[in-house]
Amino acid sequence: MQTSSKVTFSYLAVVLIWSTTPLGIVWSSESMHPVLAVLLRMCIASSIGLLLLPLLRIRLPLHKTALKLYAYSVIGVYGGMMFSYMAAWYIPSGLISVVFGLAPIIAGIAGQKILGDAAFSKVRWFALCICLLGLAFIFNDGFNQGENTLIGIVIVLIAVTLFSLSGVMVKTIAIHIHPMATTVGAVTLSVPLYVISWYLMDGEVDASQWSARSIGAIVYLGLFGSLFGFICYFFILQKLAVSTVSLVTLITPVIALILGNQLNGEVLTRDLLLGTAAILCGLALYLWGDNLVNKFVRRQEAL
Repeated sequence: MQTSSKVTFSYLAVVLIWSTTPLGIVWSSESMHPVLAVLLRMCIASSIGLLLLPLLRIRLPLHKTALKLYAYSVIGVYGGMMFSYMAAWYIPSGLISVVFGLAPIIAGIAGQKILGDAAFSKVRWFALCICLLGLAFIFNDGFNQGENTLIGIVIVLIAVTLFSLSGVMVKTIAIHIHPMATTVGAVTLSVPLYVISWYLMDGEVDASQWSARSIGAIVYLGLFGSLFGFICYFFILQKLAVSTVSLVTLITPVIALILGNQLNGEVLTRDLLLGTAAILCGLALYLWGDNLVNKFVRRQEAL
């Protein structure tokens, strides 16, 4: 397969996998405790990953710096993922995807504090205000839907914050490791934490209650959501401009909402749609607003 075809395939794979992951989380948790569902998912991903590494001749470094990288990655793989699964008890899959659209902005705020990144421009602050307006619509929808929905929104906000923080912390480690090794290292390191969490929160295994849809979703997420999806994501990061890759965060919430509505009967309320539109508009302005303003200024100066 030619490089251009590989890039196109990988990009479409990331969009498809990220769009279906929230629904997979909801389905995998419908007949078992959410922490057990994510534990089984990570066990599958870790086992397959550890088998593939030697076959693909990819080394898994275990020195101090590498372990530090895995540990920072675990903040997202364990903390972000576990809270996402817990949120699936309270809110629909589409809403989980929409709130996760805030990840680039939260990462931007964390990057200023941790990495010393440049402060937000006026355009980006305006974009943040638009996203907060969208979040207000979503919280209002939560008030109308009941206490459980509000709890779910708060939980998924914790999840996306931990996920974003993890991405920023990873950037503080100056080391070159194959993306698959990073993924397998982080996933494997998270498994004991999931075992402890499951034991403390539930600790029961009643396979007779597991539905075929839950099992299928766990296998799908273990193979594709935790391994193949990340490999494709890191590949397109190497081959495409960041702005092009960032489009994924705008596309996936829309697809996730449609899939949740059509395949899981999730209701699309007015406030949810307004909140989604505001968050996506704010995110687009955050990603490309400064470039558009700069181009407009240059054109005016050239006249």
